[in-house]
Amino acid sequence: MAVPCPKLILLFSGKRKSGKDFVAEEIQSRLGPDICTILRLSGPLKKQYAKEHGLDFQRLLDSSAYKEMYREDMIRWGEERRRNDPGFFCRIVVEGAVQPIWVVSDTRRLSDVEWFQDVYGDVVKVLRVDDAESECGLDHGVAFDWVITNDGDQLSLDAQLEKLLQFIESKL
Repeated sequence: MAVPCPKLILLFSGKRKSGKDFVAEEIQSRLGPDICTILRLSGPLKKQYAKEHGLDFQRLLDSSAYKEMYREDMIRWGEERRRNDPGFFCRIVVEGAVQPIWVVSDTRRLSDVEWFQDVYGDVVKVLRVDDAESECGLDHGVAFDWVITNDGDQLSLDAQLEKLLQFIESKL
């Protein structure tokens, strides 16, 4: 299988509810869906987990009590998959992506960052989205290329996004 060749891959990291999806969607809306696609590693994980466990995939995608019932086991199962094959979910998520800019909105594991860097090299940039001091699996061992503070100050966020968009557009 041929490896797609984007011009830029932005790997977003940050704790739950820090605004990673919001920032990713802002970038995509400003660039347009023909230029920028949002990829989510959690999608293929949840889809495969639902398939193997006979669960409702759509209900695992929302923030319902249904998903929460399975969260701990799904995390354990996903970690086991990554241990056996670190690129398992990454390969699935990039399948069919043809846009020049990819935003991976939910990068939470060092193994995911390493896979993208190994496969795509210098086109990969790692971004942290923070709403406050927090911890996640990428707090240590990753040098962030950008840190976006999403603390409710819309003017500050817009200014940060504008600088990021200038950088992105320089890669097109």
